[in-house]
Amino acid sequence: MSASAAAWALIVARGWIVWEMSESSLYVGLVTFLAMIPRVIIPPFTGYLADRYERRKVMATIYGLNLTHTLFLAGLLAFGQIEMWHLMILAFVNGAARSAQMPVGQALVPNLVPKDKLLNAIALNQATMHGSRLLGPLTILPLLESTRIEWAFLACSMFYVVSLVQSLRIKTPSTGSMDNKKGFFSNFTQGLPYVYRHPLLKLIVMMAFFHCGFTMSFEAVLPVLSVERFNATDGADFSLMMMSIGGGALISLIWLSGVTSETTKGKLFLNLGVISGLAPILLAFSPNIYFAIGSAALMGASQAGYMTLTHTMIQLVTDDSVRGRVGAVYSVHIGGIMASMNLANGAISDLAFLKIDLFNGLRVLLPADTMLTIGGILFIATVFISWFIISLRKIYQTGIPQSSLIQA
Repeated sequence: MSASAAAWALIVARGWIVWEMSESSLYVGLVTFLAMIPRVIIPPFTGYLADRYERRKVMATIYGLNLTHTLFLAGLLAFGQIEMWHLMILAFVNGAARSAQMPVGQALVPNLVPKDKLLNAIALNQATMHGSRLLGPLTILPLLESTRIEWAFLACSMFYVVSLVQSLRIKTPSTGSMDNKKGFFSNFTQGLPYVYRHPLLKLIVMMAFFHCGFTMSFEAVLPVLSVERFNATDGADFSLMMMSIGGGALISLIWLSGVTSETTKGKLFLNLGVISGLAPILLAFSPNIYFAIGSAALMGASQAGYMTLTHTMIQLVTDDSVRGRVGAVYSVHIGGIMASMNLANGAISDLAFLKIDLFNGLRVLLPADTMLTIGGILFIATVFISWFIISLRKIYQTGIPQSSLIQA
């Protein structure tokens, strides 16, 4: 949870600094893109390492790298040496470390709990991760309103210290396996054919791909939304929306951790998908910051629930020997689309001529509003189309078929 709290606090603090330096959503989108694009490059390597070496040791190394990054960033700010190119490079470094962390953590969890408790464990784990969207921004909220914003990055460093210490305390050995008859490249790339040859796995991954692209690529538009829609003068409103997303996610996942019925899980997968599409539309049409906070909470609840069910299903149908590499393929898909869409959304949100007057000028949609609305509509359409794919319809109706379960 501490590492995730640091990551979300970094997104808010870094995003607000970029906005203050540039007053451009394009730059916010570019820095967010650089923080996310490593998820296309790095996970295959760390997925391999997670199956080749002790997962807890790999995780500790990653936390150490992120701790160094945040301390360096805080130092640049403290001495007044920060420039835009610094933020871009350090965003990439931070994104590389975060993307390395994901497949390792995903592969580690199923080794710590029995298969029949996997959803409960993943939901609670995701609850701490998504709940950190509340904790991280809340911790730095008063620091954003001060002139010493470097303290926000020092707070992130403390979160990473806690994560590093906790990862070193894990005693359960966890590793995958390699086929000694195959060379390095064959073992390294094994996750990709495994995903695309698996009849259910490829569909689940593709739904996550569209979900992340259409509904979860919003970080680049929230600063401009808080300024142009709600007349914010500092990062407080931006931080409050991020906190609300985390609070909604936390409530949703604590409830989801108690779900045991496969049929209920399948129906939730369908319904949360639809709500994930509706929530950003509500945010786009929010008349004030209070409605926006409620809409953001609904976004967090539905998106976190949907992605937790997705992650659980992936783990249930994946063999333990390749979990790290399959997690890497999954991370590449969702990381690549989120990076690309954040860049696109940030760039488009700067285009003033895309303002749309509705109802004879009674309502004006900003470009940022328009992107949120279009994304929500597209994902609702995706869920509707998915109903006509037999394998997905069976999941929606009855959950993951028992014949597809892999012993964790």
